[in-house]
Amino acid sequence: MNRNLDGIYFRIERNGKFENVCFSDMTEAEQREVLKDRPIKFVTEVALEMAKRLHEIGEELDLEYKND
Repeated sequence: MNRNLDGIYFRIERNGKFENVCFSDMTEAEQREVLKDRPIKFVTEVALEMAKRLHEIGEELDLEYKND
């Protein structure tokens, strides 16, 4: 299921077709593929944007992680 939560899209090939897929909707293998060989600045910006989106979702849904 594509949730489109983070707004960070990459054009990737799936089943012989290219499509725009949100980073968080990719498989781990797809995520690793789009990040490999990228400059550290690029990877840092993706991480910062993901952290921002995670925070926004937590605020919107009033969620917090409890490590019990």
